[in-house]
Amino acid sequence: MSKLEDALENFDLDDLPEEEESMLEWWDFDDHAEMVDAVVGDIQFIIESALDARGDALLALPASDEAMPLLEALAEKPIKWKYVTIIPTDDWLVPLDDPRSHVKKLAQLFLTRGARVLPLAPDQDDYQIAGAAADARLQDGKWPPDLVWLGMGADGSTAGIMESADMEEALDGPPEKRAVGLLPDGGDTPLVTLTKAAICEARTVIVQLKGAASQSLLEMEIEQGATSMAPIGRIFADLAVPVDIYVEN
Repeated sequence: MSKLEDALENFDLDDLPEEEESMLEWWDFDDHAEMVDAVVGDIQFIIESALDARGDALLALPASDEAMPLLEALAEKPIKWKYVTIIPTDDWLVPLDDPRSHVKKLAQLFLTRGARVLPLAPDQDDYQIAGAAADARLQDGKWPPDLVWLGMGADGSTAGIMESADMEEALDGPPEKRAVGLLPDGGDTPLVTLTKAAICEARTVIVQLKGAASQSLLEMEIEQGATSMAPIGRIFADLAVPVDIYVEN
């Protein structure tokens, strides 16, 4: 048995401190359609609450394969989309016609509904310059997001924050910085992502997971908090806003 498997087997959610556990709501689903309805309904409520309170809404959304069915269902909701602005949580530095482009996927769903879909990453080959430009763009726009939607990789990566020479800047860089560029270890395609500080400024956060193993991993990383080696754990250590975690079994 690996160290990770041993840690997961011996981890108990009851070990979480009450103040951390109380800010989290866990939702488990055995039925995919039921999960989609629940997540989309909650996001619709977040958007409409923001529209009622401030007249507009800002969302940071993923464009992963796991998120796309939920995004498609969300796009069908009768929301006043012309008052909604959407940015990717992260995006590859690729041309807009590249199938990996996250902003392209989001635009195809929401521009036709009337929403504003803004690129996070500018058209720039140098990923560090691209990160600085993305940060400047976010500094000049609406802030904070009413919602940041996170997924999680098998290694605890999230929102494009993953193992790289630039990971610490994304996690513990200047608190005012909202976006950075990263070149993932072992990869040849750089990306731009929201920073931990930017994610923690959101008014609400949701996390989408699939499977019991992912749930156990997230529980373990939350318990480790600031000592976690995984980006998701480091983010949760500083989150002080409502967080809903949806797990599809």
